[in-house]
Amino acid sequence: MKIKAVVHEADEGGFWAEVPAIPGCATQGETLDELLQNLREAIEGCLSIDIEQPKAGGNHIHGSTL
Repeated sequence: MKIKAVVHEADEGGFWAEVPAIPGCATQGETLDELLQNLREAIEGCLSIDIEQPKAGGNHIHGSTL
């Protein structure tokens, strides 16, 4: 899966990036290598869903995004 990110140079040094397709998904890094690693982790976290196991007698599964 390819996901586009917009990379910016930070005013205080280093870099930061945002993923326009995933609102609120952004990260930073001192180097481009660090930024890319942090970006992979941020995207994974933004796309993760925690699904609770249904309780006996219930038929609903509740999910939430991080």
